[in-house]
Amino acid sequence: MTFFKRLSMALVLLVASVAAYPAAMTDTLENSVIDWLLRGQAFTPPATVWVALFTTCPTDSTAGTEVTGGSYARVSIASSLANWAGTQSSGSTVASSGTGGTTSNNATVPFPPATADWGTVNCFGLMSASSGGTLYIYTALTTPRTITNGSTASFAAAALTFQIDN
Repeated sequence: MTFFKRLSMALVLLVASVAAYPAAMTDTLENSVIDWLLRGQAFTPPATVWVALFTTCPTDSTAGTEVTGGSYARVSIASSLANWAGTQSSGSTVASSGTGGTTSNNATVPFPPATADWGTVNCFGLMSASSGGTLYIYTALTTPRTITNGSTASFAAAALTFQIDN
């Protein structure tokens, strides 16, 4: 993989959400990127990230409280040109060539219907696995949403928008 391609993939994680409050990287991801970029250590960008919902927001060093029960499951999004927009425009499926430093999801991100109350979702994060794993980045929703039995949480295409410093 070329240096530019690896750098681009890693920087997708160094983002701030437009659909929510500014996002924050966890200490784990910050350390991994610094070690890779400046210290010559191996860094393999994830092939897939899982979107997780939180009732209590994480911090750089704490896990927060993820939704549990009621058929809750994280939603996977493969790291690919098809699934994440290029920086030149929302919905783009070609390599990034824009100047805005922004990407977003190209398709709806639907969670399974709740079979019990999930509580009030205040934050979301990108995780390394379908359960457990490492939290990479998290952000508060601009409007917390209470998910009740029978309702379905989802993010529309382009709603998970992330921007690298621009």
